[in-house]
Formats: sequence, structure tokens, C-alpha cells
Amino acid sequence: MESTSNRVALVTGGSGGIGRDVSERLARDGLAVAVHYAGNKGRADEVVEEITSAGGQARAVGGDISDEQEMAEAFDTVEEAFGGIDVVVNTAGIMILGPLADFDLDDLDRMHRTNIRGTFVVDQLAAKRVREGGAIINFSSSVVKLALPTYAPYAATKGAVDAISLVLAKELRGRDITVNAVAPGPTATPLFLDGKDEDTIDRMAHMNPLERLGMPEDIAEVVSLLAGPGRWINGQTLYANGGMV
Repeated sequence: MESTSNRVALVTGGSGGIGRDVSERLARDGLAVAVHYAGNKGRADEVVEEITSAGGQARAVGGDISDEQEMAEAFDTVEEAFGGIDVVVNTAGIMILGPLADFDLDDLDRMHRTNIRGTFVVDQLAAKRVREGGAIINFSSSVVKLALPTYAPYAATKGAVDAISLVLAKELRGRDITVNAVAPGPTATPLFLDGKDEDTIDRMAHMNPLERLGMPEDIAEVVSLLAGPGRWINGQTLYANGGMV
């Protein structure tokens, strides 16, 4: 793993699940990585240690993604540590499932605050701070188009992420900054596996032609493309789900 002298990434939710693999993959690609956490600094420090012990550059940075002041301070910290920001990957999010007719509206508000307002806050800061030639990568979900029962509240928040991403790509015309959304399918992370029995997991694993769950490293590979060589991909939602339709 070689450290970089000029490319810097901020990964929100970078201390666990897909975010951890994204942080480690971008570090292997040669970027200095700011590993963001909301409440568990210990896990973020573990990711930083993993990266730095392999020869990369990383540091932990905290903040509530839905709080514009806390995230402005997080961006400041990254810029002071590494000299600027080139890539922002917004993996942070929460998922609460349940049928629409009975869904708790307080839970809906919680998801909206993190998944929609959080994405908006992070993108607003990224639009002002990411350097020319950079990339903004948001996280959507394949359930937006799969329309699975009990996923309506969550899918609604991720549909908003799609809209934010595609509009921002056009608003950054002339800046040489790409904006895309990655929409994973079922992926073997604690967020997906929590509360599901083995039959449900197996059934969802076989919904795609490759007949397996996605792995966090599969999604990190897509982020690596968008953060680096995939400069002609812009204003898109990329469905990373093994061919699930």
C-alpha cells in the first residue's frame, strides 16, 4: 500500500460495514483517507490502524452527518490534516423496515434525517469543498426499483438520494467533479443481516443470477472505479447487485 501526496478521500460511515471496505480499498488505491464515525470512535481507530499499518495515510473524524456544523468541522479537520478533499463517499445511513400501513412515523423521521438530510448536508459541503477533478459518491439502494414489501420507508429515502445525486451532477457543470450514486443489492453487512432468518437471507441471495449475497468488497470495487478512473461516469445511479432485477 503506497501513500498518496495529493489525493484525499472522506468516507462517511467509514468505520463499519461497506464503509470500512471502501476506506481500506481507497487507501490501497493510494488515497489518504478520513474515516468518519458518528458514535464509535474505537471502530474508526481500528480502520485507521489497519490502513496506517499497511503504509497508508488515514485519520478518524467524527460528526453527525445530519448536523451541518459538526460536518463542517469534520471537513475542516480533513482539510487541515491532508491539505484538501478530492473524494467524498457518503456511505452512512440507517435502515428500518416495516409495512407502510403500520410504520412508526418517528422511525420514518429518523431515517429521513440521516438518509436524506444527512446526504444533503454532506453533498452541500462537498459541492463547496471538493477540488477540481474530484468525485462525490452517494449511497442509494437497489430496493428503490425492486419494490420489496416492508422496504417502502427505506426505499423512499434512497429514492431521494438518487434525485439529489443526479441533480447535483448537473449543478456542478464546469467544475470537473463527478457525482454518482451506488445502489447495492443485498450485501452481507450487519445492516442487512440484522433481524433476518436464514431462509430469508438464502432467498435474497438467490434473487440474482450469481446466486450469492454481495460482499462489502464488491461494493468498494465500484466506489474505487468512480473515485478514480471512471471519470466518464457522471450523473448516474449504478446498481451493484449481481444482476438482480
